[in-house]
Amino acid sequence: MSRLLVKNGEIITALDRYFSDIYIEDGVIKAIGNALDYKADRVIDARGHYVFPGAVDAHTHLELPFMGEVSTDDFESGTAAGIAGGTTSVIDFVVPAKQQSLIEALNNWKEKSKKAVSDYGYHMAITWYGDQVKKEMAQCVREEGVTSFKAFMAYKGAIMVDDGELMSILKTAKSLGALVSAHCENGEVVALLQDRLASEGKLEPKYHEKSRPSYVEGEATNRFTMLAKAVDVPVYVVHVTCREAVEAISRARAMGLSVYGETCPQYLLLDDSVYEKPDFLGAAYVMSPPIRPRGHADALWGALKAGQLQTVATDHCPFHLKGQKELGRGDFRKIPNGAAGIENRVGLIYTYGVTENRINLNQFVDILCTRPAKLFGMYPRKGAIMVGSDADIVIWDPNTEGVISAKTHHQRNDTSIFEGFKTKGAPTWVVVNGRVQYDQGKLDVQRGAGRFIKRNTPEM
Repeated sequence: MSRLLVKNGEIITALDRYFSDIYIEDGVIKAIGNALDYKADRVIDARGHYVFPGAVDAHTHLELPFMGEVSTDDFESGTAAGIAGGTTSVIDFVVPAKQQSLIEALNNWKEKSKKAVSDYGYHMAITWYGDQVKKEMAQCVREEGVTSFKAFMAYKGAIMVDDGELMSILKTAKSLGALVSAHCENGEVVALLQDRLASEGKLEPKYHEKSRPSYVEGEATNRFTMLAKAVDVPVYVVHVTCREAVEAISRARAMGLSVYGETCPQYLLLDDSVYEKPDFLGAAYVMSPPIRPRGHADALWGALKAGQLQTVATDHCPFHLKGQKELGRGDFRKIPNGAAGIENRVGLIYTYGVTENRINLNQFVDILCTRPAKLFGMYPRKGAIMVGSDADIVIWDPNTEGVISAKTHHQRNDTSIFEGFKTKGAPTWVVVNGRVQYDQGKLDVQRGAGRFIKRNTPEM
């Protein structure tokens, strides 16, 4: 039996803020109250700290084969880096190849994730549609605990689905009570613009953003939400980057539709000037959708504050600049898309959200911890500080100051898109499944200790 007592902390939830002690036994919260006197193997004095649920990153790509390369963080290094930043659960995307069995791809991910150090779930990407896919979607939900699906409206010729396939995915998901997310960019327009730029010899990294302008995302977001209206099914828009997409989501929600939106720190904090960096460093920021021009981030922050966007995830999909991103020297279309962020998300949103009064502490906990757990069927096991919840807890010092750097991060990546960003606030202790796995700057994780979380259908 393992017993941990956390005393004197200020507990922050999505709704409340109060001082209390927390008693943990065998990985589960057993008691919350004042002056608890349980006998424990360890007592942490959290005086001067905030205590909130472990953050849930609902959008990661660990050990993902993509564009001829494999993302650099596997389930061990990626989940460990997450713990160092206060993220204690992830939901990763299983991405089958065209015509591949969903269950075959799922089994591949099960093997890869055995080395995870914190708990995890899966979304299932649907890259094609047919009777087999329909049958296997049902198997995912009813037998495997994979209750969410993703469609790609971009990456023509690879994993993109057309509108007919997308409608079929939405109808099948509705019959199963599952949630469908989409990567919203008009893949036909992207292909057209890429070919046009290439024919003009415009192949440097900065033209990646020019090939996928914000209206391309806005159009696809609007189309996705209107297809969802036709089918009458809830949907979730991943990695929202721009004003046009926010407006499409807001319009849909004003119509009474169950449309939810996610953004990421890179879209809240960076602008397209990053693509002008010298020595090919701009390639580090090549991701899809791309970093937007100034002004779009203001719309994203406003949508988070107003509740039009519900979550902040990372789309964590890192590739080394050397040996991977540089395969696209001379042609931006060949640069593997993606960047790292799993370790930095909580600190960046606290620093540039809470301390700059863009969101309050309760919203901070809601968008990083509670809402993703609810939307993806993990609540109240995850995303909550409640008796009976898993003991995934972050004990946060609001006064710690730091600077983000690839030289010191735990992510397995040779660059950081947040290099030099100053942070205020950081975890002092991170408790995962009742065990202190980040202890005053030191990671103490166990390979394979993470558990697969069978998820329920979403709680809207």
